[in-house]
Amino acid sequence: MELLAGEATKRGMEVLAAEETRTAVGPAYWYGGPVAGAGLAGRLGFALLEPEDDWLARLPKEFTGREVRMATLADAWAVDRPTFAKPPRDKSFRADVYADGSRLPTDLDPATPVLLSDVVTFAAEYRLFLLDGRIATGSRYAVFGRLDPRPLDGHGTVAQEITEFVDLLVAETGSALPSAVVVDVGQLLDPYRPGHRWAVVEANMAWFSHAYAADPARVLDVVLRAAGPRERVAPRDQAFVRHCGL
Repeated sequence: MELLAGEATKRGMEVLAAEETRTAVGPAYWYGGPVAGAGLAGRLGFALLEPEDDWLARLPKEFTGREVRMATLADAWAVDRPTFAKPPRDKSFRADVYADGSRLPTDLDPATPVLLSDVVTFAAEYRLFLLDGRIATGSRYAVFGRLDPRPLDGHGTVAQEITEFVDLLVAETGSALPSAVVVDVGQLLDPYRPGHRWAVVEANMAWFSHAYAADPARVLDVVLRAAGPRERVAPRDQAFVRHCGL
């Protein structure tokens, strides 16, 4: 957040914390959590772009490398085997591998949407900030599940493989994503033979995604499109505007 704030200041933008916006007037841009963002969107005039909840579950298996399905928390409670479960957008509970559905939270609305996935191993995971279907910048963020950020630019052959994979993903499914979005991809280990394949980990809101070691200037370019003035939202992005109850 500090890196993005510094970059915005360089561009002559005024940077305020959410609690400092009581007397502010729009139009404005947003980088932060969904609850505070939804509360301020109407008064400050910004629109929040986000991928649809079931985007990952609707992807062909050639892009996910595993079975992924959209469910409700009530459905997930009935799962009787180890499963990876996560909220599709908001962090209402921890994304993790659960031994069975009984380990999931019971204090949430049973209708809460949940993404359920086969348990797989990613050798490395990368965060990509996409603008108009192209990678604006990116960063490795984990190796075998442990935090290990590195700029994407220094990954040589790996960066080329990621670009080719994302180009194919966008060519076949690009219209199902906002023009400014984050897509995480990873090196999915094949349990039956040496090597790996590229697979989508998930999609996220650019305005609520950690930049890790990505170029802050290019991250900001994506964030400004993903959470900017409502009147500047392009027609193709209208379907991805978060409903803020206003």
